[in-house]
Amino acid sequence: MAARRGRVERRPAGVGPGPGTCQAGAVSEPGGSELTATLRRIERAAGALATASVSRMDETLPWFRELPADQRSWVMLVAQAGVRSLVQWLREGGGTADSTQEVSDEVFATAPQALARSISLQQTVALIKVTIDVVEEQVSLLAAPGEEQQLRDAVLRFSREIAFAAARVYARAAESRGSWDARLQALLVDALLRGDSPDVLASRAAALGWSDAPPVAVAVGRSPGGEVAAVLHTVYRHARRIGVEVIGGVHGDRLVIVLGGAADPGAATEKLLPAFGEGPVVVGPAVPSLDEATDSARSALAGYRAAPAWPTAPRPVAAADLLPERSLAGDAEARRRLRRDVYAPLVRAGGELLETLDAFFAAGGTLESAARALYVHPNTVRYRLRRIAEVTGFSPLTPRDAFALQVALTVGRLDPVVPVAPTQT
Repeated sequence: MAARRGRVERRPAGVGPGPGTCQAGAVSEPGGSELTATLRRIERAAGALATASVSRMDETLPWFRELPADQRSWVMLVAQAGVRSLVQWLREGGGTADSTQEVSDEVFATAPQALARSISLQQTVALIKVTIDVVEEQVSLLAAPGEEQQLRDAVLRFSREIAFAAARVYARAAESRGSWDARLQALLVDALLRGDSPDVLASRAAALGWSDAPPVAVAVGRSPGGEVAAVLHTVYRHARRIGVEVIGGVHGDRLVIVLGGAADPGAATEKLLPAFGEGPVVVGPAVPSLDEATDSARSALAGYRAAPAWPTAPRPVAAADLLPERSLAGDAEARRRLRRDVYAPLVRAGGELLETLDAFFAAGGTLESAARALYVHPNTVRYRLRRIAEVTGFSPLTPRDAFALQVALTVGRLDPVVPVAPTQT
């Protein structure tokens, strides 16, 4: 004992035994830790330990040197809070081997949330490791005589708890960010459906990191149900695999996905089908940018509402392939397109095509019967049917196309095309 009392203590800068320092074998304060003397030393050395830790980070972590000055100062605050948390943890019994005490997440509350967005969890673990290494190197200077091993063991347990606390902080930040992103995406999708101004769409898309890679298209289907965040997570996972940009939103029982950068939106949507629930999935037309995606969204929604009328439709199905059903469901845009793109070209091509088409449908799709009704050779009917397919893009010999042509004839005759007068020169 005499030899121990005569030992010259080495102390870290700024640390002194001070009044009331307990020597080895000192009795703990009532209700306090067994490391009372050591705790006082650590408290006095808190600032020096934080400074030494940040200096070591600067030496060993290249990415840390590139941080802005304000973020480096936040790390200093976290390091100081970590040392204070170590003292509190030890004082409350965390240093004992059988303790199950957890470190409070509040050690990270000294820095703004922006720090969690700037530094990844992996980088945070690296910062914690550097700080713990510095503390471990100072154990012989921080511990009161005879308490070195106890402090070393306590620091190891504390490093595990502080790592768990960091993981909890980042997990909550990720959940919060995910919830916010889900709300922001829902607002963006809602703005698309309402047809808000391009400025509103651009600002919300920018907040989500949308690069607006062309082309852009909208797909609509049934949501699989469950938590919105889980539904969107499935969408993003599949989108990353195929290398497309997506924004998703759940509106009622519908899942609406905006795709960007997919050369073939239909093929891309087919690879996203696991994210949808049962039922039809409709893809709107591709447009150059998000500014024009409202048209794609409206077409996709109109197609989704009309899709039950075509039970054998492919999955996914293009909104343009549902023009007849959309027209019957009251979609004004579908009626306009059938009138403009199907009926009007037949009218301009001459009355014989309309006459032949009427006769062909009246004959139940029998070519010879139509020829007899028209008093022409069957080859003439075949030629005219081919011309109809060339003019409209729909072949009367295909059942699905024949249905579209019949609806187009009906719409065109109910809503006649207004003839355009020739330009006078």
